[in-house]
Amino acid sequence: MSPTMVNLLFAVLAYLIGSVSFAVVVSKAMGLPDPHTYGSGNPGATNVLRSGSKKAAILTLLGDALKGFVAVMLVKLLGPGYGVDDSGVAMAALAVFLGHLFPVFHRFAGGKGVATAAGILFAIHPLLGAGTLATWLIIAVFFRYSSLSALAAAIFAPFFYVLMFGVNLMAGAILLISVLLIVRHRSNIANLLAGKERRIGEKKKV
Repeated sequence: MSPTMVNLLFAVLAYLIGSVSFAVVVSKAMGLPDPHTYGSGNPGATNVLRSGSKKAAILTLLGDALKGFVAVMLVKLLGPGYGVDDSGVAMAALAVFLGHLFPVFHRFAGGKGVATAAGILFAIHPLLGAGTLATWLIIAVFFRYSSLSALAAAIFAPFFYVLMFGVNLMAGAILLISVLLIVRHRSNIANLLAGKERRIGEKKKV
């Protein structure tokens, strides 16, 4: 089997891994409503938290991050034995993210991708993940907007990668992931500009 075909097979596997929505899986396992049916309708940890279950939200966050990490690490660890190079890792990184955004198992109604992106970055390189996470935390502490923190992290992640490793296919994949993440936050951007975005820990106004 040619390296190109193996790259595609790993990418398909990564997409299928990404298509497992832990927000839906965890909610169903814990007897909670489908996250598509309340709050923002987004199947992610922030929306699951609106169900009132912190445990479910934490499990969703960890699961979504872990699937991004596992999908990329599988290719990094197993790929070289099948002739897969860095282009295959980049394809898998993008594929698992697309799986989260457009999951085949959940009618292509996916989340915004923050946790999955974090898992991907940590799998690419721990320092890249740590630097991007630090950016998220700094913005969150000073401004207390989760969405703004995610947007800042998405903007800085490609720059961090280029500074560490230069311009290559992986840099392009990370840039695409960042652009997609920003696009998925377009409603949050509108709320931020209108002063309607809720801060971290802020209760919904009645």
